[in-house]
Amino acid sequence: MNRTAKLAAAAGVSIAALVVAGGAVSRVMTEKSLATWSTAQAIPTVSLAALQTGGQGDLQLPGQIQAFNTAPIEPRVSGYVKRWYVDIGSPVKAGQLLAEIDSPDLDAQLAQAKADLGTATANQTLAATTAKRWTQMLVSDAVSRQDADDKTGDLAAKTSVTNAAQANLHRLEALESFKRITAPFDGVVTTRTADIGQLVAAGTPTSPPLFTVADERRLRVYVQVPQSYTAQIRPGMVAKLSVPEYPGRTFTAKLVSTSTAVNAMTGALTAELWIDNAAGELKPGDYAQVAFDLPAPSGTVRVPGSAVMSRRQGLTVAVVGPGDRVQIRPLTVTRDLGASVEVAGGLALTDAVIDNPADTLQTGDLVRVVGAPAEAPRRSAAHG
Repeated sequence: MNRTAKLAAAAGVSIAALVVAGGAVSRVMTEKSLATWSTAQAIPTVSLAALQTGGQGDLQLPGQIQAFNTAPIEPRVSGYVKRWYVDIGSPVKAGQLLAEIDSPDLDAQLAQAKADLGTATANQTLAATTAKRWTQMLVSDAVSRQDADDKTGDLAAKTSVTNAAQANLHRLEALESFKRITAPFDGVVTTRTADIGQLVAAGTPTSPPLFTVADERRLRVYVQVPQSYTAQIRPGMVAKLSVPEYPGRTFTAKLVSTSTAVNAMTGALTAELWIDNAAGELKPGDYAQVAFDLPAPSGTVRVPGSAVMSRRQGLTVAVVGPGDRVQIRPLTVTRDLGASVEVAGGLALTDAVIDNPADTLQTGDLVRVVGAPAEAPRRSAAHG
């Protein structure tokens, strides 16, 4: 091989080596770039929640509406329903006749009691005459003192029998008046089970009442207040009440009293509110939503519910600290307002709280913050 050919071959080998080396370098650079891109893509992207200063807020609680007065009307005498005069929905006045009961047994007992009283009265009259006569004869020593005392004692016994017969008659006459079922107060008949010919028995707790009368002109509303809010609930407060049958409409109720004790089973305080119902729009037994406007304690921060996480240690939030590293902080919740919660301590308005955090976030994780909430504060190293 001549010298020229050898030089050409050497040049070709060098060029091939350079091409191979360049490809290797390019491949290494591509791999490094891909690794860098993958690492960057592995950092989760997060957005921040808008924090607000705690202030006035509605405490929404379920309530149960009851009539101001409710009276189940039970029979006081046994017998048969003779007739009834009112049905459900009928307005009634105090003392108005609702139904009548026919009680033959009671009528017979009353007649016998009258006869017993007549007999006892006649015996008492005879004993009184005899005792008076023997007392007069005792003055002239016509009879012995023992005989006179016997007649006086007999009069006392006959008088007691008469008094007992009189009391029994009065008792039966009182029962006789209960054959007329009357309304105890002004109200509305909400239930009726009385039917003509129906056999009713007095003193039967398992039997339904013949009628139920409710005073619906004013209503009571009972609310179970969680223990954490009991210090802010005071008689005299005004609450707003809403019911499903009047969407978008509210009624005003006044808190009049509380049970002053937290139920150990429910951890709640029973509060009683009164509401005027002269128009009859609300109904006893209604389910209601009661809203109390409560002031928030000073220094509280309101956090959107979407930013709160529930973990083993309780409620927490994820805060972005220095170097875009995550910090998991526990919360001390003072009020749960549904869409948001108010917290005291451990959180400031300047903290960068992650909205909708992933459940897998842990303290020290690196994140990338994008965007900014409308009123979200920038994160501060003081709280980082």
